[in-house]
Amino acid sequence: MGCVEMNLLLDTHILLWSLTGSDKLPDEMKNALEDQTNTLWLSPITTWEILMLHEKNRIRIDHADPVKWIEMVLGSIPFREASLNHEVAIQSRQVKLPHQDPADRFLVATALVYDLTFMTVDQKILDSDRFEICFK
Repeated sequence: MGCVEMNLLLDTHILLWSLTGSDKLPDEMKNALEDQTNTLWLSPITTWEILMLHEKNRIRIDHADPVKWIEMVLGSIPFREASLNHEVAIQSRQVKLPHQDPADRFLVATALVYDLTFMTVDQKILDSDRFEICFK
């Protein structure tokens, strides 16, 4: 069952898979992303993580300038920004996750602070059962 009229915070891999048309993106998530009744949210941490993954050659961006590519993505899709703030920073240290990955911790904390449904297929996060996750 998919989400209906939801505020969806996209995990970094969900954003990348949706942009590339990856078969890894579950159909339910694809439908939710295309559903105009849903509001899509991104954290600045996702921008940071994409640039970092590109710098480490863990992902490839088909554009000469990765910053310009990010700006094009942000300008072409009506995302709302879930800003990083002190409350998110504090929550990132309180959230119960089985690892210390800073991007994951900030994204989970962002979902909690902004009361957003987090779209992820990261099993470590899904297993935490700490917050609402769509498509579990």
